[in-house]
Amino acid sequence: MTVRIRLARHGRKKNPAYRLVVADSRSPRDGRFIEMLGTYDPMKDPAEIRVDGDRVLEWLREGAQPSETARSLLRRAGVWDRFMEGKTTK
Repeated sequence: MTVRIRLARHGRKKNPAYRLVVADSRSPRDGRFIEMLGTYDPMKDPAEIRVDGDRVLEWLREGAQPSETARSLLRRAGVWDRFMEGKTTK
């Protein structure tokens, strides 16, 4: 089983909102997930990103693989840099 950090789409038609979730890679995009780590609202100006950084770091250290989009959001939130700093000091 591969664990991924990815986005799950919610919201109305033409008004998307996303949840940053940890899920089994085999489960569908909006299907069952293990834990919700944050939200992303691209419709606000500027886009709003809320992330529980400590939980994300725990999952990354356990081996969860972020999708490209999730990695981009984690970079913007500053969590990805914290994770990479931790990897280089070991």
